[in-house]
Amino acid sequence: MMIIKNRFSFKLGMALLAAGAVFGSGCSGGDSTPSSSGSSGGTTSPSTTASADSTKIPGCTANTAAAPDDVVPGGIPIGLVASQNGDLKPWGEDCVKGARLAVQEFNAAGGVDGKKVSLFIEDSNSRPEQGKSAAEKLVSDDKVICLLGEVSSGITAQMGTVAKERNLPLIAVGATRTDLTQGQPNIFRVCYTDAFQGPVMAKFAYEELGLRNVALMTDKKQPYSTGLSDSFRAFFTKLGGKIVDEQFYESGNTTFTGQLTNLKAKSPDGLFMSGYFSETGPIARQAKDAGLNVKMMGGDGWDSSEILKSGGDAIIGSYFCNHYNNKEDRPAVKEFLLKWGGRYDCNYPATTMGALGYDAAMLACDALKRAKTKDAAGLQAAVADTTDFKGVSGSITLKGKNGNPPKRALVVQLTKDGQTFAKAYDYDEKTGLPK
Repeated sequence: MMIIKNRFSFKLGMALLAAGAVFGSGCSGGDSTPSSSGSSGGTTSPSTTASADSTKIPGCTANTAAAPDDVVPGGIPIGLVASQNGDLKPWGEDCVKGARLAVQEFNAAGGVDGKKVSLFIEDSNSRPEQGKSAAEKLVSDDKVICLLGEVSSGITAQMGTVAKERNLPLIAVGATRTDLTQGQPNIFRVCYTDAFQGPVMAKFAYEELGLRNVALMTDKKQPYSTGLSDSFRAFFTKLGGKIVDEQFYESGNTTFTGQLTNLKAKSPDGLFMSGYFSETGPIARQAKDAGLNVKMMGGDGWDSSEILKSGGDAIIGSYFCNHYNNKEDRPAVKEFLLKWGGRYDCNYPATTMGALGYDAAMLACDALKRAKTKDAAGLQAAVADTTDFKGVSGSITLKGKNGNPPKRALVVQLTKDGQTFAKAYDYDEKTGLPK
């Protein structure tokens, strides 16, 4: 994704609303602040989703029984690294909830060969170096045979070095950076990549919004942002559009006056902001103040209701790419929400990482059932052999895909209440592009 910021420690001091729907997360991250990152299966259109929807899940009955322990005696050890603190906390919280829900469900159904799964969880604190330390602890102290995480590609890349050294599989939750799996047979993901979501937004901009002259705002500190801008540019120009200018900033910047002045002079009809919501919200505000009234777009790094606070009225009506939507009219989504709500007080997942965290953990559990040996090597072989795994976010196939499942992507529009569905794009197996 794409980046989600800590809804409790967000540097602008904004608090995320309690019960959200989904703002997507698969993002990739850089060396300092991570990012995230796909939804697949079917073409059914979701309806309106409020990212800060305070209503309860329809038909849900909350389970008042205490949740089972994550670690069970003699359980098969699987490790999860998640941003339980730091800027990515909203994604990390939902990721943990989703993974726990999947493991609890798997164990309740009997586990595998009479054994249950133990889920060991460590905090990355939203930082790559701490994500690596967390992965090392899980492998060394808890003897896990598989790693799950992260949402951020920056953190996931560091975890990947541990997975490679210890020869065990890593299933990324929302890390979308395209090159993450290159030369890394140990790394798999349950989300789409930036090579897909960039063209998705370019196609939407050109064909649906009718834009022809688009400017870019890119966070040069984040490989997620630079990669996403590049993939958007390549496909938009291929379609016949023009990139009139690209301006750069760095994560943590709060003033963008100079860049926006330069962009306005080029008279764009659209602005693609490939960074994270913590900056793109303020950029939208300052763009409006500067008189740059154009269609604004972004990637899954916008996936947080905080963007509605940081962007205010200026961000309303903008579009971004996402993986999953709480209001999708698919049986898998409805079933998932009833399970989620039963465990979590009938509230909706606040971000898309709830569904992707669930999918990553359930994929690992499913692979355990298929593994010839219940160890790291057997599990990795089974994960790599995955075909048409029915995830909440869509069908996941990894066999022959170099760790990257071909998945559908959604485009959503921001409203004052959250987001509404705009369009879904399927993955073209022949071209790797949206169709």
